[in-house]
Amino acid sequence: MSTPVNLNKIRKERDRAARKARADENAVKFGQTKAQKDAQKARAAQQDRDLDGHKRET
Repeated sequence: MSTPVNLNKIRKERDRAARKARADENAVKFGQTKAQKDAQKARAAQQDRDLDGHKRET
């Protein structure tokens, strides 16, 4: 006799793997590289500094 198999556990593992695969596909399709994220952060920081530099002191 073989050991009993928990079908709920197998179903959940299969669903988990499917969600992970879909997430990986979306990351490739819509994600940004680290260099792109860093460049975007640097641009935002530069814009904030420029805006602060143009404020009037009252």
